[in-house]
Amino acid sequence: MVMAQLLDQWGRPVQLNKLREEQAAPSLASVRQVVGGHPAQGLTPARLTGLLRDAEQGDAIAYLELAEEMEEKDLHYLSVLGTRKRAVAQLEITVESASDDKVDVDNADLVRDWLRREELEDELFDILDAIGKGFSVTEIIWETSARQWWPALLKRRDQRWFEFDREDGETLYLRGPGELEALRPFKYIQHVSKAKSGIPIRGGIARAAAWAYLFKNYDLKDWVTYIEVHGQPLRVGKYHTGATEADKEVLLRAVANIGSDAAAIIPQNMLIEFVEAAKQGGATDLYEKLADWLDRQVSKAVLGQTLTTEVSSGSLAAAKVHEDVRRDIMRSDARQLAATINRDLVRPLIDLNRGPQENYPRIVIGLPSNIDMKQYAEAVGQLVDRGMKVEQSVVRDKLGLPEPEPDADLLTPPGQAAPEALPSFHSARPARVARHSADQIDRLVDEVSGEWEEVIGPMVAPVRELLADAGSLEEARDRLAELIATMDTSALEDVLLRAGFPARLAGRLEVELGRRNRT
Repeated sequence: MVMAQLLDQWGRPVQLNKLREEQAAPSLASVRQVVGGHPAQGLTPARLTGLLRDAEQGDAIAYLELAEEMEEKDLHYLSVLGTRKRAVAQLEITVESASDDKVDVDNADLVRDWLRREELEDELFDILDAIGKGFSVTEIIWETSARQWWPALLKRRDQRWFEFDREDGETLYLRGPGELEALRPFKYIQHVSKAKSGIPIRGGIARAAAWAYLFKNYDLKDWVTYIEVHGQPLRVGKYHTGATEADKEVLLRAVANIGSDAAAIIPQNMLIEFVEAAKQGGATDLYEKLADWLDRQVSKAVLGQTLTTEVSSGSLAAAKVHEDVRRDIMRSDARQLAATINRDLVRPLIDLNRGPQENYPRIVIGLPSNIDMKQYAEAVGQLVDRGMKVEQSVVRDKLGLPEPEPDADLLTPPGQAAPEALPSFHSARPARVARHSADQIDRLVDEVSGEWEEVIGPMVAPVRELLADAGSLEEARDRLAELIATMDTSALEDVLLRAGFPARLAGRLEVELGRRNRT
């Protein structure tokens, strides 16, 4: 295959000469600048409605900037959103080969090698920024220093630098100096996370949480104002009847200084009194109750429940149900993320290094398996003994064991010598080896059957004559021993020698195949 004609997952031609270039790098001289606006300042219901409407009509810059500020200014939203993203980014990742063919196993090992990168968890965390904003874009930085295409870095790109097609609302374009640019094939991981059905820009958690953020912001401002007015005792300064204007100014400064510096001096004939503010528990609790209620709504939107984030009364059964809901959301996020990585990274990695394949390996992101590995291995062994066909790659992936190298030292059962190298076994699928062994044995039987009469006939004829002439059993026994001692067996020995080697080899292959299937 000519690599210049390589097509991506959507059928677009891949330009290999541009894969090493960064297409979406930031620049002060372009529209892709790191510094952005702050729409959260002075946010009102009318402004929020406007920027949400602009986002769904194609101009999402203000909405995306608001989503960023919400994480910076609302600690509860930052906490629950970060919890959801980190829970998925730290999950176990396994690779399943397409089959037991050597080509498919090698392709899976290539993906496993890439997954060992230490930066992967942080990169997955950035990709999961789509949970809050609806989508995320990560540029793949390819390198070819090792004579192969390798994703050296996955760079997060600011969502503000991209724009959805205004006709379908799903196709992404890169903002350029004058016009929108198409994203280069095999260069980006485009992840979409949907809190609800609809176009990607309306599927992020931030869109729903923005209203809770707005009302909570109003609540906190009023709460702080109330505390400033009623949280400290009222300071009252009293001056005598004949006090001058200068005396009044001295007293006023003293009252003000006590509030800020907790110290002041006044003339001896003046007085400052502290009047405690009225304790109105209902009014002060109102602000806190509203803030807590809004936080619980955000927890439900992000995590699907509240018992894992707030301490409240509830039964153990209720807490278990809430934890199950959170795990369901985690599994959904993990499946969506795995599908994106398989589409936008696994396939390009294989195609660039091995060429297009009929089947591709796939990564699986999920919770660690709780099965007992010993019980699993014993159960698989019993099923194989009963005739069930099980792919070795499935068992290896389940146990987290890589395919052994041809020259690797292999573990063997106690008391059994390590098997000698059998190239034909390692280079072919086990099922094909089994069929080949059976064919060899059948061919051997046919060959021996064809030579049997020719080889055995001259040896059997003298025995038949001896038995016909002998007068008694004792005479036949004595003469048979003499006949066998002088019999020519060279032809039979030659046939048995030629048949023994392939029969032994086929038998060893069968034994080796059965042993490896059981392990």
